[in-house]
Amino acid sequence: MARVMRDNTDLVEPPALYESVSYRLRLIQIAAYKSFEKQVSGFGSAPRYYGVLKLVQANPGIHQMRLAEAIYLDRSSLVPIIDTLNKEGWLERRVTSHDRRVKRLFLTDQGEQDLAALDTEVCRHESMMTSGFSTNEKTRLLRDLARIDANLRSYLVDTKGGPEA
Repeated sequence: MARVMRDNTDLVEPPALYESVSYRLRLIQIAAYKSFEKQVSGFGSAPRYYGVLKLVQANPGIHQMRLAEAIYLDRSSLVPIIDTLNKEGWLERRVTSHDRRVKRLFLTDQGEQDLAALDTEVCRHESMMTSGFSTNEKTRLLRDLARIDANLRSYLVDTKGGPEA
């Protein structure tokens, strides 16, 4: 009979995974997402798309294509996300006066208010995740992650493997 693994003490993690930055980042991303969704409720789909909402807040009127590029998605993947956030009242699309095909994104007034409340939950989750980190350690971690992001963006642009690929 196969033994059921109950915790990580029984797990054999090969060096190919243990030493892999990509694997480790993905594993942490999954765990962070699950713990965040467990902690936060009452915000509809917004916790899942917090980054999208914060980018729209910081860049009112951002073009959908630019937003897609910023978060490594192709446009077809972003559209259903925007549709969901629009239906839930978080954001709205507005056409531009010079080209009615161009859609710009803005938070709604209610979206702004609700996002402020969600920010509180995000801060609580961040504190839990970085518990035990000094300010310098957290700053270094963020700087290192930004370097990885820059490397990936450069690679994707150089190889024409960007969001539309």
